[in-house]
Amino acid sequence: MGIFEILTLVGGLALFLYGMDVMGDGLKKLAGGKLESILAKLTSNRFKGFLLGFGVTAIIQSSSATTVMLVGFVNSGIMKLGQTISIIMGANVGTTVTAWLLSTSAIDGGGIWWLDLLKPSSFTPVLAVIGVAITMFSKSDKKKNIAFILLGFAVLMFGMESMSDAVSGLKSEPWFKEMLVMFENPVMGIVVGTVLTAIIQSSSASVGILQALSMTGAINFATAIPIIMGQNIGTTITPILSAISGNRDSKRVAFACLFIKILGIVIVAPVFYILHAFVNFAFMEAVIDPFWVAFVHTAFNILTTVVLIPFCGFIEKCAIKAVRGKKDQKEEEKNDAFSALDERFITIPSFAIDTSRHLVCDMALLAQRSFESAAELIENYDKNVAERISKEETEVDHYEDKISSYLVKVSGQDLSIKDSREITSLLHCVGDIERISDHAVNICEAAEEIKEKGIEFSPEAKRDIEVISAATREVLLLAVHALLENNLEIAKKVEPLEQVIDKLKRKIKNNHIKRLKEGNCTMEYGFVLSDLLTNFERVADHCSNIAVCLLEIAQGALDTHEYLSHVKEDGENEFFELYDQYKAKYIL
Repeated sequence: MGIFEILTLVGGLALFLYGMDVMGDGLKKLAGGKLESILAKLTSNRFKGFLLGFGVTAIIQSSSATTVMLVGFVNSGIMKLGQTISIIMGANVGTTVTAWLLSTSAIDGGGIWWLDLLKPSSFTPVLAVIGVAITMFSKSDKKKNIAFILLGFAVLMFGMESMSDAVSGLKSEPWFKEMLVMFENPVMGIVVGTVLTAIIQSSSASVGILQALSMTGAINFATAIPIIMGQNIGTTITPILSAISGNRDSKRVAFACLFIKILGIVIVAPVFYILHAFVNFAFMEAVIDPFWVAFVHTAFNILTTVVLIPFCGFIEKCAIKAVRGKKDQKEEEKNDAFSALDERFITIPSFAIDTSRHLVCDMALLAQRSFESAAELIENYDKNVAERISKEETEVDHYEDKISSYLVKVSGQDLSIKDSREITSLLHCVGDIERISDHAVNICEAAEEIKEKGIEFSPEAKRDIEVISAATREVLLLAVHALLENNLEIAKKVEPLEQVIDKLKRKIKNNHIKRLKEGNCTMEYGFVLSDLLTNFERVADHCSNIAVCLLEIAQGALDTHEYLSHVKEDGENEFFELYDQYKAKYIL
């Protein structure tokens, strides 16, 4: 095997791994975070868990990725350890789908044209051309993701063929034959398979390399079987590395994954080799090809699952006993909302964005509660309520810091246009919600001043404050509900009411000036009134910004001023009808 064959082998492996990465990334983006959401909402039914684990892994083509997701779910408190066991087993079987795809490279049509068409070398060039064409001429995220899947598969299969061509001459090499005989020792074969897969961090890739080598015709079943067993252990290195920075339960998930693999080999391997010692399986000396490599890989994982799935509870207990220790800080704060912002999810942008959106909604509800409480303090000041509002404002600030930092990290990923726009929208919403909380504190301080100075507004001024307060509460209620439900119809009602609140502010100020001229009010009262009006009006402005963000995302625009101008000028009669309704409802 010369230097050029070695370079071809290395280049083929690089293309193979890159193709797997591109295809998997395209599949994840096409799923749009839905697969992760399905796993996160899973019940404790072990058979349902197995099927979902199988399905998700078969789609994203990586059991390691699925297991890392599970580590993240458990670390953030979304799932419990017991729920993950059956999913891991399903993922172990699901990852074998890749080996079946790769086995098509060994198809020999024998001159029959329709069989030759099934060979990847016949159709992958067509897939590559289609993928390139879609990438160049399509602007649709969905179509581009499909193109990346096609391109990834084409590159993967081209890399597979390159590796096969590079190692084709090994069959006649004496050193290669001697090495394969050494690997017939089950322990040695398992160790080699484990180390190879741990280095590559992908059982699908290491099985693909074995399939490429099997096309030399020099590898038999006796060599391949222990290597395949070892490959199943090696793939656990990824979740183990991922769990190092996690809490105790996430480490238990990684251990459960390792325990399932090792227990499978401890049970299956001795039984198989004891039977072989007595029966002497004739196929052990037969040459193995890519099809049979895929078969053995699948059979081992299915057999392991059948044996172990009744013992999910036992595996969970073993994981708990293996990873002991006092509860760490994260576990003591299991209700910590920010634990859902797990760093592991950053590589799954759609899911990370969806998780962030839930926290933005919680933040909005907290700010709404603070504002409503603050508005009530104007008439009935309560020091305890005021202190609670101050604490809630600090908590809202914490939300802003955590969510914004997390979304900025997510924005560094390769995002679709939709995801990029949604991150921008959420960042704007977070800022607006934080400012609403600040205005609640300002109103609270104004209410405290009213209490301390014994300020008593005139009946007309009280009426004015009640009207604009009620209107501001409603606009905030509309904005928050539109955000919670992602309801565009509710969002459309915000801007007309915000315009009414602007008009109310101007009219109340004019009323105050009129009373001032008549000697029915003082400048000191006017300053307090002005503070209240400014905070009410600015809360309405921030509500308008939140609603506009939701509508902009739906329409694929990101220019607030342009959008508002369009709504007011070309909104047909809907905007003005709502405006008239609110103007009649909140009349002074």
